[in-house]
Amino acid sequence: MPKPSPETYPAFFHRYVSNVAEEDLVSAFENQRLLIREFLNTITEEKSSHGYAPGKWTLKELLQHVIDTERIFNYRALCFSRKESASLPGFEENEYAANSNANRRLWNDMVAEFISLRESTECLYKSFNTEMLGLSGKSDNKPTTVNSIGFITIGHFYHHKKIIKERYLT
Repeated sequence: MPKPSPETYPAFFHRYVSNVAEEDLVSAFENQRLLIREFLNTITEEKSSHGYAPGKWTLKELLQHVIDTERIFNYRALCFSRKESASLPGFEENEYAANSNANRRLWNDMVAEFISLRESTECLYKSFNTEMLGLSGKSDNKPTTVNSIGFITIGHFYHHKKIIKERYLT
């Protein structure tokens, strides 16, 4: 499925979709797969427990945010592919982070969880046919297509990878 046009997702998500270089969803997932493993495995347990400034998320909280968000995006994609008519709720990322227990977990366990989740995400998207990818639903009362959610998911990781490189690993 080709890269979505901006009218198929809320404007807020353009910053994520624009991070994806590929024009094809399957290629975008495939190209990001190895990058995730290589990048996250460069971060040490010690480094993962620190934020880049007071009051900012630790790397563990940030990775948990990426994990939680991908799960929520997957749920939305599944619901929309099944023609759910109700608007799904949004979520408050700071509340999720505060209640995540991320800082009591081991970094390598979290990385393994994310890699496993991403494999599941890819399986989910491979199960969608062209019609399903084109279906739209609402979350937080804003329409989004299944295909758009896939690109948003990929771009969300790139967004946070950039933040990690610029703010946490300098």
